[in-house]
Order: sequence, then structure tokens, then C-alpha cells
Amino acid sequence: MPEQSRIVLGVITGVHGIQGEVKLKSFTADPEAIASYGPLDASNGMVLQIKSLKAHKDQYRARIDGVTDRNTAETLKGLELSIARDRLPEPEDDEIYHADLIGLSVVDLAGSHMGKVVHVLDFGAGELLELKLQDKKSTILMPFNRQTVPDINLDARTLSIDPPAGLLDDDTE
Repeated sequence: MPEQSRIVLGVITGVHGIQGEVKLKSFTADPEAIASYGPLDASNGMVLQIKSLKAHKDQYRARIDGVTDRNTAETLKGLELSIARDRLPEPEDDEIYHADLIGLSVVDLAGSHMGKVVHVLDFGAGELLELKLQDKKSTILMPFNRQTVPDINLDARTLSIDPPAGLLDDDTE
């Protein structure tokens, strides 16, 4: 069972024009699907409904129900939009929700505990796992792909890693 009960589907990044449209970055596999989930919980406690969505550069322009002017739209800037985890469909066999990875124990290929997953990041060049290893003070970033993460066992709450050469070397002299 996933530890996180809420899944962030997108974030309002700014405003567009004077009639209340907002700029929206969607995190859903099909970015336009964010509008199909119905009311979304905003990180400020509000419930927002997307009325319309149009592609705009690398994001979307959205109309939010009840938002008709730029000043109101400005108050929404930076809000994350989420839903309850149980409203999402079950992932396909070769898919996993990022939120399901957070908190998993990280083990090496021999099964020895190494730490835990603290975050999943995607800056556009591929997904990265942020790992807090038990023998390090800071976190490390590791590519999230089949080569470096050969096994994920959600029932056992573990993620096996095969880190690239040199990634775990101590760089202090």
C-alpha cells in the first residue's frame, strides 16, 4: 500500500492575460488528462475545477471555474493540484507512480539495506532518484532506469539498485 495518500497532478506556474487564465504544468502521463480528474485539491486548501485547457508552449493555459480576472488568477500561482491516490487507475504492469517510490528501502543487488528513496525528480533529461543512503550525510542522485534500478518490489517496499561505477565512491580525500 502506498505511503502517500495524495498525488500531485500539476502545478499552476503563472497567469496568462487579464481574463483569469492560468499557466499550468501537468505531471500526468497524458498532460491533457489532468482536466479529466474532476475537482482538484489545491495546496492552499481550495478545491479547483479546470473548465478548459489549451496547449501553450511547453505548458497549458487553463480556465479555472470561478476565476474570471487576473488578480484572482495571481492568487493561485504556485499552487500544486492533487487528488486522492485511490482516484487514480492502477498502473500498467511496466508502470509505477512516482509517489509509490517515495520511502522505499534501497537495497543493493545482494539485498543489503543501503538507505531510502526520498524524491523522484525529472528536469527533462530523464528521471532521477534522490536517495538518502545510511552511510552518507547528504543525498545522492541516481538515474532511474532499468539498468540502475533492476527491481522494484512494492509489496516488500524495496527498490534494488545497481549504481553506475563511481557513483557511491567517497570523494573526500
